[in-house]
Amino acid sequence: MHITILALGSRGDVQPYAALGYGLKSAGHQVRFITFESFAPLVAENELDFHPIHGNAQALVANAGADMLRLMRSFGSLAEGYARDLSAPHLGETDLIINQLPAGLYGFDLAEKYGVPMALAAVIPLARTRLFPLMGFPKLPLPGYNKATYFVGEQMAWQMFRPVINRWRTQILDLPPLPISGYFGGLGTRKIPILNGFSRHVVQCPSDWSEHIHMMGYWFPEDKHWEPPGDLSAFIEAGSPPVFIGFGSMPVKDPQRATNIILEALKQSGQRGILHTGWGNLGSKSLSDYVFKIDYVPYSWLFPRMAMIIHHGGSGTTAFGFRSGVPSCAIPFVFDQFYWGERIAELGVGPKPIAYKKLTVEKLRQAIRLGVGDPQVRQRAVELGHKIQAENEIENALSIINKMLSTGRVE
Repeated sequence: MHITILALGSRGDVQPYAALGYGLKSAGHQVRFITFESFAPLVAENELDFHPIHGNAQALVANAGADMLRLMRSFGSLAEGYARDLSAPHLGETDLIINQLPAGLYGFDLAEKYGVPMALAAVIPLARTRLFPLMGFPKLPLPGYNKATYFVGEQMAWQMFRPVINRWRTQILDLPPLPISGYFGGLGTRKIPILNGFSRHVVQCPSDWSEHIHMMGYWFPEDKHWEPPGDLSAFIEAGSPPVFIGFGSMPVKDPQRATNIILEALKQSGQRGILHTGWGNLGSKSLSDYVFKIDYVPYSWLFPRMAMIIHHGGSGTTAFGFRSGVPSCAIPFVFDQFYWGERIAELGVGPKPIAYKKLTVEKLRQAIRLGVGDPQVRQRAVELGHKIQAENEIENALSIINKMLSTGRVE
């Protein structure tokens, strides 16, 4: 059967879906992957058919910085382009659409046009619940507040895209325009099931989620043989396990200041470090001999060799950290990163998150000392890692997806 996966965002946002696509292809399905053209190497690496969307996630994030509303507007500014790139007739040659875009944007319309089922997929909790508010909203003890935050968040996204999508529907797809409320009532139902690519050992499954909201486990890429550079291996083996520090796709306004904080915190805590340059360009100047700078190293190889993992709290990096069995600490910038940072602390596998805007040498030093030095934290991290390593996340997704394909079109 033919499956189309639509996913946009940073590499950490897109990679889990590429891993899912690889698993589906390995099971005998033909998989088309729709994402930014800059991710062509990632799509090729996973041996998937590629339909590119014009745009570059790194440029969008760099322009928006750590302002979530501005970031949404940056992606929204390309809405017309998304519609144009998704108008290719051959996209209708599919049996199922798996859509990562918030609230089913674009994928819902394609599914309706071509009469095929759509599943919403997410690597962060986005399904409505009374248990906790939508990420990005504060926790408030108000009756009905938690569930209301999902309606507000859905409408924020929908109203930004609604004019473009309705023009696309009427002028290109020959579909009627959608009402002001959108199509959100179908999310998490038989009509639009939700596939969650995160672990039940990390996120509590709300009792008010329907049977059509599934927790699959994290979608990790296959561990492929990777040979590290000799100097990296030599550094790691030259002493006690180092501390990984990197902020992934997050832009950093003053990378030298951030680098100085990291170097001094490592020095004061007596730890060696692996510094990931990332999109923030950390470590652009000379570093101390107790720190090794990297551009790219597979997290699945690197993280288990670390003493601690300090990162921005992105969903993908957090997942790799959990699976590694090594203590973590998040330095969140925006949105879901604060949630994952809190989950690290609540699970007891690392210290409380430190908002990047409040990062100091003293706070980072204390976090490192707790993560590296507390045997209970280290033990809990090992135990959580074993649980996540034992999950059959791709097989779980395959079971649900095959059931959807066997039932045919969604009425």
